[in-house]
Amino acid sequence: MKYYIISGEASGDLHGSNLMRALVERQPDARIRFWGGDRMAEVAAGHKADAVQVRHIRDLAFMGIFEVLSHLKTIFGNISFCKKDITEFNPDVVVFIDYPGFNLKIAKYTHKHGFRNVYYISPQIWAWKKNRIRPMRRDLDKLCYILPSEQKFYAENTFPQAVYVGHPLLDEIARFKAEKQASQPSHPVPRLVALLPGSRKQELKRMLPMMMQLAAKHPECRFSIAGMTLIGEEYYRKFIPAGISNVDIRFDGTYQLLSEADSAVVCSGTATLETALFRVPQVVCYQCNRLSAAVARVLIGNSIKYISLVNLIADRPVVRELIQGEFNIKTLDSEFCLITSNDERRSAIMAEYDRLIAILGGPGASARTADEIISIVKQ
Repeated sequence: MKYYIISGEASGDLHGSNLMRALVERQPDARIRFWGGDRMAEVAAGHKADAVQVRHIRDLAFMGIFEVLSHLKTIFGNISFCKKDITEFNPDVVVFIDYPGFNLKIAKYTHKHGFRNVYYISPQIWAWKKNRIRPMRRDLDKLCYILPSEQKFYAENTFPQAVYVGHPLLDEIARFKAEKQASQPSHPVPRLVALLPGSRKQELKRMLPMMMQLAAKHPECRFSIAGMTLIGEEYYRKFIPAGISNVDIRFDGTYQLLSEADSAVVCSGTATLETALFRVPQVVCYQCNRLSAAVARVLIGNSIKYISLVNLIADRPVVRELIQGEFNIKTLDSEFCLITSNDERRSAIMAEYDRLIAILGGPGASARTADEIISIVKQ
């Protein structure tokens, strides 16, 4: 069978790598073309699969309205190329992993031209852009969603192709912990703080300066930035002031860092859930340019109460979210002191994490999604 897989961000690369692994294990002779990052490339090489990387995520991730507008030529060029590449490859199934702004445009094209479409990790249309559900219902043969709370939304909106597969982070973290336990177990290091500033340069620009101010106020703690080699060490280094000696960078080792961290400051996104699954108390932060924030407020309105996956899944304020103006050194430092020094606050977060893990259930999302994809071809 032939699969064309499109992911455009770091989280999609992670989940795409596990999905590719599951597909190749079931069909060793599968042919794959994919848009992804280093993790998907590693799976292709490690399993000696007949897989070709078409585009790398470093050239695809644009965040915020202003950033998207300034890269429209590149984005439209990628869309045009992708359509042509799919047509020439002629896959049995096109698999879309999150990345909705791009992927839903391609899904419309591939449906129109007779390709089977599977969408893995549903766009958050329940939060905004609910108008997308009609074209999604038309264009997708299967929608594999990963949040238990989405079940009610898709049932109420009559989406028979939608199926809950579980959350893929449980697969990745379970594998990491099993490998770690087999070699050398990690234990929390007192006063080690994980800084997870995001996976895009735009996020780093907004997150790291405030995180460095926090590090300067707490010389008694050790702060480690979860870095990505595809961004480059030089880019991270320019945000670390010369006078700060209690900050280091760990590249491509977020899970190892979280397995050792005593607390964390996290940019809103998939990393908030990863931090929770490692049971690390955290403060969630998010800030974008004013135009993007204003448009988001208009589009979302009061439809969602939280921005972090932890709070969204739990449907309650498990962790503190510092958004836009609230993300300042005074508020950040106050909440940081609570999660590092207040035993009652730490215990309350841990109890909520346990509840969250129970809601998500066990691992197996990647395998279930691979089975759903294969079943589409066999129908």
